[in-house]
Amino acid sequence: MHNPGPDGQDDPIYAMGVAVSTDPQPSTQGSAAAPDPQLDAPPEQPAPVAPPEQPAPAAPPLPPQHKIRPTRLSGLWFAVVFFAVVLLFLLIFILQNGRAVDVSYLGAHGHLPLGVAMLFSAVCGVLLTILAGAAPDDIIVVSGVAQALALLAQWLTARGHTRIAVEDPGSLGSREELAYWGLTAAPVPVDEHGLQTAHLAGSGLRAALLTPAHQFPTGVVLAPQRRRELLDWAVAADALIVEDDYDAEYRYDRAPVPALQTAAPGHVAYAGTTSKTLAPGMRLGWLVPPARLHADLIEAKHAADLGSPTLPQLVLARLIATGELEQHIRTVRKRQRSRRDALLGALREHLPEARVQGIPAGLHLLIRFPALTLDDRDLAERIHRSGVLVHPLSWHRQRPGPPGLVLGYAAHTPDQLREAARRIARAVTG
Repeated sequence: MHNPGPDGQDDPIYAMGVAVSTDPQPSTQGSAAAPDPQLDAPPEQPAPVAPPEQPAPAAPPLPPQHKIRPTRLSGLWFAVVFFAVVLLFLLIFILQNGRAVDVSYLGAHGHLPLGVAMLFSAVCGVLLTILAGAAPDDIIVVSGVAQALALLAQWLTARGHTRIAVEDPGSLGSREELAYWGLTAAPVPVDEHGLQTAHLAGSGLRAALLTPAHQFPTGVVLAPQRRRELLDWAVAADALIVEDDYDAEYRYDRAPVPALQTAAPGHVAYAGTTSKTLAPGMRLGWLVPPARLHADLIEAKHAADLGSPTLPQLVLARLIATGELEQHIRTVRKRQRSRRDALLGALREHLPEARVQGIPAGLHLLIRFPALTLDDRDLAERIHRSGVLVHPLSWHRQRPGPPGLVLGYAAHTPDQLREAARRIARAVTG
């Protein structure tokens, strides 16, 4: 689909910014292996000039919404297909069972409607690949990672917690969600090995939120030694770790590593979502908390909404049970890998001085500019005027740091991404 460009011509608008939300994406959502050199290693460059430190704005404004237009992979097209699938699977289920589907409320204790019970068992089977030992009774179905964060934040504040460690840079949307429920985000630096866990010792903090499998927005994986140090801190401080696994399905070079929750189930609350695999609008995710939190969180969930809608849960359970979801994920993973490769190739051709950070995974890239003297917010605005929407890295920072751009590629064809890379290069070099 084409739309008027900034120069008044009929130009496509490429919205490449990764959406700022508590399901970082969306919410996506890892391994300690080094990045694939075939995908992520840029050509050798002369020694870079140290970049200027970039201030982090407190509340960055989003670009004007009237300039964002849908592409051919529009949200309307997806919604029509998705709800057709919903109705189809619901009809099949009703016919197979020969009776009305149990769609009663999810009780705070005990009673589970049929659709919910099916989903617990189905999701448990999926999670066993990354959560060894997970059982259906361990799972709380939530309205996305946003609600998981809300429930956990309420649990923490009710017990006197006022601060929580977060990655810096890290998801702005997650910080805003936590702040709404009364938790102040305490920034902990992230480097090429993930969260710098040494900063937690002696901090007085007893809660942390992180994305260890594929850190947002840097794309790095929490290194094995850092994982051990993080879990040792949690045990010593009797702390709660919130593990946001926002895009675990999209690892392109190998299978994801086991979740942190597997190693310390008494101290880690694991949160996942369908936002990256099906649609953010489903508002469907899962939370696997420590056993000691389970009853309190179930009660809080019941008080909030009496339980997540049963019909979407029933449909998801059927998609999992029939293998359709896994087939869909394999197809989308292949498609997103090709899009990522197209964007990387175009960036290396047109912008060889850029440095791509992170593992081959997810639905976004972080690029840095070692010799950039321009504030990345000004650069993002310049790129936006050329018809491409990106996020400046400083949006996701709490403390000053090197400049960069966050590029989302999930909703665009390879040709669109190559054109977007050319426009970004012209904006950077011009």
